[in-house]
Amino acid sequence: MSEKNVIVGLDVGTTKVCTIVGIKNTNSELEIIGIGTHPSYGLKKGSVVNIDKTVKSIQNSLEEARLMAGVDISSATIGVAGSHIYSFNSSGVVAIKGKEITEQDVDRVLEAAKAVVIPSDREILHVIPQEYRVDNTPGIKNPVGMCGVRLEAHVHIVTGSISLIQNLVKCVEQTGVRAEHVTLQPIASSESCLTPEEMEMGVILVDIGGGTTDVAVWKEGSLIHSQIIPVGGNHFTNDLAVALKIPHAEAERIKINHGSVLAEQLNQSAHITVQGLPGTKPREVQLSLVAKVLGARAEELFDIINKIIAEKRLDKEITGGVVLTGGGALIKGMPELGEYLLSRATKVGYPHPFGGMTNIMQNPKYSTVLGLLLEANKRNEGSVYEEEEIGNQTDLVGRLSDSLRSVFKEIF
Repeated sequence: MSEKNVIVGLDVGTTKVCTIVGIKNTNSELEIIGIGTHPSYGLKKGSVVNIDKTVKSIQNSLEEARLMAGVDISSATIGVAGSHIYSFNSSGVVAIKGKEITEQDVDRVLEAAKAVVIPSDREILHVIPQEYRVDNTPGIKNPVGMCGVRLEAHVHIVTGSISLIQNLVKCVEQTGVRAEHVTLQPIASSESCLTPEEMEMGVILVDIGGGTTDVAVWKEGSLIHSQIIPVGGNHFTNDLAVALKIPHAEAERIKINHGSVLAEQLNQSAHITVQGLPGTKPREVQLSLVAKVLGARAEELFDIINKIIAEKRLDKEITGGVVLTGGGALIKGMPELGEYLLSRATKVGYPHPFGGMTNIMQNPKYSTVLGLLLEANKRNEGSVYEEEEIGNQTDLVGRLSDSLRSVFKEIF
């Protein structure tokens, strides 16, 4: 099995590290051959806070996937999120030199759109074309071969903190695996959960992870807004632990097995037994109390999403509704509460099956890592996106300062 056919997605999350290994079979189709999941220690809200613990978690996940797949893992596409991510829309214009538009013209216009002043501690992760305009014709997806004198590009730019991304890349590379690419997690989750029709109609993808909730808004097949909200599944668990005065692990068990965000749907007299702190007697707790605690946090999350929709004036753009994914989407009643508070159709998004995917993996908590595998595969076939490469050179710091210098040269 040639090593270049092995494709790996690595999702280093706040609650779990997940590795998925795929290969190209003889028909050039992507096939999943290995998966490794391990609890994540050392991350907080998507950012590395303890390098040694993070490296150990990544190593355990990679080892599990290696054993199952029976292949060596040399490089991986890794997902990034965290409150340091900041995205915005930009545009650029160039004059066409020849009679028709070439790939070089497209590269030039994307460079022009990218020439924006960003703080020296940030770097560009993605430059995602939304639409091109040739002369005055809007809505063009691929302008190569068209005739015109003026080419304009509207793009979505995703930036992140250089040091926080470097810390994540460093943790991965300390396990002996090269970080081939860094991809924004909500883009990866969209890849595995959304259909082209949904992206075309206009949809909000809400990926509720452990430490953060990632939002990606799609319209006419393009990403028009992305944002990371620092509220995730761990906040639901912490709320339960504080309200019921129980250990974190017990709160997590109750959330997964008995959690609901809608007290109205429950039998008001139903009770569950909870184990308090070590040495204390188990006690009875009403299920409706659990639902009230979880429901308050879910309302807060949906309120933040409503504010984003209002601030970015996305109200008219979204006709396809809301898709919830990630482990937090599995709490009972989330889609119903979302539909009521956001006033638009809401459903739980499951990854689309591909490459011999098992039932275990067809779970919203694997959306990101499956999307990273699809992204890596797409990039191998010839990328759709014009993206900044990360980790392809060993001297990451030198490369970043060079790219920033060139951006400033273009501006001034």
